[in-house]
Amino acid sequence: MSSDRLFEVRNLKKYFRVGGGISAGRRRFLKAVDDVGFDIVRGETLGIVGESGCGKSTLGRTMIRLLEPTGGRVLFEGRDLASVSDRDLKPLRRRFQMIFQDPHSSLNPRMSVRRILEEPMVTHRVPRADRRKKVRELLDAVGMPADAAHRYPHEFSGGQRQRIGIARALALNPDFIIADEPVAALDVSIQAQIINLMMDLQKEFNLTYLLIAHDLSVVEYVSDRVGVMYLGKLVELTDRDTLYREPLHPYTQTLLKAIPVPDPERSRERVTLKGEVPDPVHPPAGCRFHTRCPFAEERCRREEPAFREVGPGHHAACHFAEKFARADA
Repeated sequence: MSSDRLFEVRNLKKYFRVGGGISAGRRRFLKAVDDVGFDIVRGETLGIVGESGCGKSTLGRTMIRLLEPTGGRVLFEGRDLASVSDRDLKPLRRRFQMIFQDPHSSLNPRMSVRRILEEPMVTHRVPRADRRKKVRELLDAVGMPADAAHRYPHEFSGGQRQRIGIARALALNPDFIIADEPVAALDVSIQAQIINLMMDLQKEFNLTYLLIAHDLSVVEYVSDRVGVMYLGKLVELTDRDTLYREPLHPYTQTLLKAIPVPDPERSRERVTLKGEVPDPVHPPAGCRFHTRCPFAEERCRREEPAFREVGPGHHAACHFAEKFARADA
């Protein structure tokens, strides 16, 4: 294992049993994450994008065992988290934290900001004197005044609440943070402030991020590499610049075409998405995207494409990825 790899995800699966149990003699499962694999390098930001319901948030929660994996392996600094006992997992948990989408519902309204920030430190038995000092440092780090410690979440704006949520995620000096749609619930005018704050904190505290988002413009601004998910599968993964310049999967192409162009004089070619997102309990055979893909052929309906390296560091799950690469060239 390279010393630069913080996480190694191998064939990760998370299935949820659905319905009333056994239907027509078979158990029914929603395959929220289905055979996903990638690495995360220390200090980088890996963006995961896709439509709602594609499995992005489940992937993040399963990686750090907020959800128990159905199968596969997640190695954190070479140690398989799936095989770690609950007792041994507790000291590891302080090293990976989460920033949630909705800063209103993720903060306990009955707690003062000081208690919210101290809560993870209490859980991990940080001494009282150190906790008080750390609260002041955290508020300063996220641009909040010291007197915010004595106030309650409802007294703050959405952007300020998200700053408090970020401060809480930093309370235990983590190495890795999953940011699950961290600006989706905020006004556009505030989103850039929070994103810039996260980038500054990444440099200051040497953080590694997994950024989950559906807004590709946010992902482009923040991420070093980008993975695209569809119906529980990773369909493309490469560095940010290559993905936005040369997408090799039709689903990625469609997502990129949907980004608004902030120039009335420019237009963008549209790639039409046909139909609705299929039922994830009964995903299509073959390529899961073929029912909506404008380029689908008979092979796509019969044969599931392998997730493979098409170019240096550029992986895609499409039978015709080389054709798209040649066309872009």
